[in-house]
Amino acid sequence: MKVAILGTTGYTGQILLRLLAQHPSVDHIFPVSSSSSGTHLLELDPGLGDRVLAKTKKSGGQLVDISTAVQAHPEVVFAALPHLKSAEVCSPFFGSSVVIDLSADFRISDPQIFFEAYKQAPPREDLLSQAVYGLTEWMEEPLRRADLIANPGCYPTATLLPLLPLVKAGWIEGDIIVNALSGISGAGKKASEYLLFCTRTENVNAYSPGRSHRHTQEIQQEVNRWGSGTSSVFFTPHLVPIKQGMAVTSTLKLSRGISDRDIDRIYDRAYEDRPWVRRTTSIPQTAQVRGTNRCDFSVHRDGDRLFLTSVIDNLYKGASGQAVQNMNVRFDLEQTLGLPDSGDL
Repeated sequence: MKVAILGTTGYTGQILLRLLAQHPSVDHIFPVSSSSSGTHLLELDPGLGDRVLAKTKKSGGQLVDISTAVQAHPEVVFAALPHLKSAEVCSPFFGSSVVIDLSADFRISDPQIFFEAYKQAPPREDLLSQAVYGLTEWMEEPLRRADLIANPGCYPTATLLPLLPLVKAGWIEGDIIVNALSGISGAGKKASEYLLFCTRTENVNAYSPGRSHRHTQEIQQEVNRWGSGTSSVFFTPHLVPIKQGMAVTSTLKLSRGISDRDIDRIYDRAYEDRPWVRRTTSIPQTAQVRGTNRCDFSVHRDGDRLFLTSVIDNLYKGASGQAVQNMNVRFDLEQTLGLPDSGDL
């Protein structure tokens, strides 16, 4: 299988290089960068190993421009590009390759809600109805037929996986309150005084609280898709001084008459055969999933209140890992293929 990575120089592009180099069904990788074409990959990232160089030999181990990738006719294109730019850059591949877009350009299906979230019209409104939202465990059947996959955001992935079984069962009364913590890599690779080491170390802050963060609309869309649409999501993200990792705690009120045994059963049915989602007895920590495609979550009850705590690696299950998982589903491969499952020490 031939694949192209658009936006190889970013964090998610660099993770994709590593994952796809280990993937047994990927034969050739075309690493694309509009700003650094012709640069050898080891200049960009000296940590890359020989497998990456072997699988990029058709490009001479170098970053290539978009026209070279188009001429290669890849079966799969991973677009690790900025929001509101990705759809335009991907245009030559629509209709000829399976496009897995890691930006937000196709995640929100309603153009008006997209505008509310991003203060701009969708860059390719004509393709929104064709895009499949790639929360893999919940969209597996549509993903098998998809030629355009909208990879979810990291915050929505960590929030929705423990939440949706309860949403689908209709067991939530009232609002859903979400508090989320993210490592600095979630902001992407960009120069910003706000992201400097001296600014971020020993420092934590909330931002875009309530319903003002753009991921709120994405989470709400999926809550409405799988539920009755009566619960509003209030979401507050926080930036914490770690490189990568994400922890989310959602608080909600349960309907009356729901027992602990009912809760156990609903999660068993949802995730017992899902290799990348794991319920834990203790509250999970970000370190245990760092470098993996897992989402670990716990459920704690206090009367009619339920507290769902989940952790993911924002660069893996929150981005590149889930993108590869979606490729595996789309091409009828094992979902675990090419993906790490044990956390870093």
